[in-house]
Amino acid sequence: MPHAQPGAKQPALQVLVTRPEPQASTWAADLQSNGLDAHALPLIAIDGPADPQPVLQTWHDMARLRLLMFVSPAAVEWFFKLRPEGAVWAEGTLAATPGPGTAHSLLSAGETAGLRADQLLSPDASAEQFDSEALWPLLAPLDWRGQDVAIISGGDQQEAKGRNWLSQQWRERGATVHAVLTYQRGPGEWAPAQQKLASEALREPEQHIWLFSSSQAIDHLVEHHLPASGLPNPDWSTTRALVTHPKIAERCRQLGIQRITSTRPTLDAVVEALRSTE
Repeated sequence: MPHAQPGAKQPALQVLVTRPEPQASTWAADLQSNGLDAHALPLIAIDGPADPQPVLQTWHDMARLRLLMFVSPAAVEWFFKLRPEGAVWAEGTLAATPGPGTAHSLLSAGETAGLRADQLLSPDASAEQFDSEALWPLLAPLDWRGQDVAIISGGDQQEAKGRNWLSQQWRERGATVHAVLTYQRGPGEWAPAQQKLASEALREPEQHIWLFSSSQAIDHLVEHHLPASGLPNPDWSTTRALVTHPKIAERCRQLGIQRITSTRPTLDAVVEALRSTE
């Protein structure tokens, strides 16, 4: 990229926040409040589970479960949205999340159901990554022999990989693991203005940066949004990407994206990383 002439001001990068709604708009607003030109461009849409009965049953059986692990804010949202009237969080049941964002969502949603902060296990906000591997050191010291645990998640391939790894750790220590699907994912819906924004980003990659928080978001962009919108297949080598996990960076490289910046998935870290790219 050529250097600006003395006294000339480079145009600010437009940040494309690809999380599902309402997270995309919330993140865009938070980034805007930090002086960044951010826009919601959701690549993933989230809806309720095809079959809500396992969620209802989990609420009914909660007292016999040692722990419920929530993989994402969406898992929290739909689990509590489907809470039967009068159902409360069991006194002896723990909760776990892979990171502080999901933890915050869980404590907020769980307050009316009686979930307490001292029942929650989650990696510290200073952890290098927020995933199953970062959570497990907090779970490993507990005795899991004969215990029942439930992983509350959505039904997509990326999360399934994390569930399989975590489930293996638990099973090796004598626990029984139940997978409870609380939502399903599909491609995000774009308004005409968002489609125009995506088109501009593909034509002018130097002026835009994609904030990817999921490998599946990239898959939806390539397999659904580009064909459905009639957008051209771009030269990905000139595309800028900011990613929040090494697995997402690897997916970018597979696509051909070379200009990748990695960051921790917290607002402060994302803001700092974006400012460093300007």
